[in-house]
Amino acid sequence: MPVGIEAWVTQIPPVTRAWLALAVLTSLAVQCQVITPLQLYFSYKATFTNAQPWRVLTTFWYFGPISLDFVFHMFFFMRYSRMLEESSFANRKADYFWLLLLSAIMLLAISPLVNLPFLSSPLAFVPIYLWSRRHPSTPISLFGLITITAPYLPFALVCLAWMLNGTWRAAAGDLMGCAVGHIGWFVRDVWTREMVGRPTFLSDAPLALKRLLGDI
Repeated sequence: MPVGIEAWVTQIPPVTRAWLALAVLTSLAVQCQVITPLQLYFSYKATFTNAQPWRVLTTFWYFGPISLDFVFHMFFFMRYSRMLEESSFANRKADYFWLLLLSAIMLLAISPLVNLPFLSSPLAFVPIYLWSRRHPSTPISLFGLITITAPYLPFALVCLAWMLNGTWRAAAGDLMGCAVGHIGWFVRDVWTREMVGRPTFLSDAPLALKRLLGDI
């Protein structure tokens, strides 16, 4: 059994695998009371005024306590982040990391507008949204109950998250992720390809990052 699990883990692309590991380990640490969510959330006052810079990272790692909602987010995040990294970003882990980094910066910038302490779920919706826009005719079966085409997937997941949490705040975060994902899709697939006609710093990772991650 351990061999099978190890093989499954190593098949996950590196960026998705690293983010998944950090998310699971962070939630387990909270579940075991090694740390508390109060040490992880992001706010400008706690991060900059109180000099706690780690919060700009941990806000993207904590998906909540181990629960049905946690499993729901982990399943869909890993599934579509993996497929996106294996297809559109195959052998381009620096470009995929760059996409997530720019998306994270945008989420940090606009987070005070919706007062969200944790930005893991909104960031997880970025690859889901981008994958859905790049596969517009792909049919998606949701738990074997209904079948939709890929562009409707992010909004179906927003509705499911709303029902699981019973609050608009969960939906607000996921919708914010969809908005940032739309910006990422427009910059990469519309503006860069059709309007500029060449790669830009918003679509391609810097050379230094590519060298660091071994892409060149």
